[in-house]
Amino acid sequence: MAVAPQIHGDADERYGRVADVFRENFTDRGEVGAAVTVYVGGRRVVDLYGGTADPRTGRPWTADTPVVVYSCTKGILAICAYLLVQQGRLDLDAPVTRYWPEFGQQGKADIPVRWLLTHQSGLPALDRPLTLDEVLAWDPVITAIEAQAPLWEPGTAHSYHPMTYGWLIGEVIHRITGQLPGAFFRDALATPLGLRTWLGLPAAERDTVAWNIAPPPEAEPFVDPVADRGITMGGAFAFPADDTGLVSFNDPAIQAAGIPGAGAVSTADGLARLYAACVSPVVGPPVLEPASIDDATVVRSRGQQRHGPPDTGQRWGTGFLLHSPPARPLLSERSFGHDGAGGNLGFGDDAHQVGFGYVVNQMQGMGDERANLLTAALRSCLDD
Repeated sequence: MAVAPQIHGDADERYGRVADVFRENFTDRGEVGAAVTVYVGGRRVVDLYGGTADPRTGRPWTADTPVVVYSCTKGILAICAYLLVQQGRLDLDAPVTRYWPEFGQQGKADIPVRWLLTHQSGLPALDRPLTLDEVLAWDPVITAIEAQAPLWEPGTAHSYHPMTYGWLIGEVIHRITGQLPGAFFRDALATPLGLRTWLGLPAAERDTVAWNIAPPPEAEPFVDPVADRGITMGGAFAFPADDTGLVSFNDPAIQAAGIPGAGAVSTADGLARLYAACVSPVVGPPVLEPASIDDATVVRSRGQQRHGPPDTGQRWGTGFLLHSPPARPLLSERSFGHDGAGGNLGFGDDAHQVGFGYVVNQMQGMGDERANLLTAALRSCLDD
């Protein structure tokens, strides 16, 4: 059993069980550096951090330490999409071609925007191989998506779109606003809410970011050519790590580019405050209207994927991971958010007025219970 590092920050007395589990993640579950933040009713009630941000130098994790949060980025983009819906600028059930005409090639003319967010568009991977420079440049990926035929009849099945999700909905945001999604998020949400969350890391923040540590190799790795092509963008980068154990998203160029399906960099407070602002007053009225949350929490995709590992019970709304016990239990049927490779998690719940964020640098794989145990502890505190 490891010895827990000093845990910093605070938690209201009612939420002591969350603090206990956070400490146990270090002693019992291999945590190296991490933070967890919880808002309830717009007030921060848990704000804990500890451990080592960069094991190469021993730099400690601080209150301001951000880390790459991988697919938690997808939830950020979904919130941006719902903002545009509320502004009357986006209809989720309109064809993508209303906003992005070139998308309609290769039998894609009738795909609605919603299917980009529900993993039903048939575009989890691209046939065209891409270099890392092309992936970081945005436009080459958009051109490849335009020329790509769906891998199945859209709307008839779902498969998780690990990377293309970001460019698919990101280009819709781009066409509507004239801004790439990272800039739109910054101006519409991150700056007004005071978030240490970026989709496109500023150079001045580079040295504050935690260093990701590769997960242990899986005993029985899942192999699917389409899924593998999708998660590496056809081999543009290794994911999560190369043969030497170097995690690809530690690359400053990747962090600066803000790969839109997986490249956001955030503190735990950034994720928790963002979701708290969606469901409760944090800075002004809630960001999301009740009708948006009603729509977002309708289950749109579930069951066995066309390409992917065996079904674990995960349920998908429009852009968000929903309450999905036993694989990913959140708080209730009103929970919406997203987890990220290695263990990160952010979500909101308007029934409980909760915003939750948990970020880590020791990536783990199948069987990782760190986030689930934290949310179970939070649920027990709320029930009490």
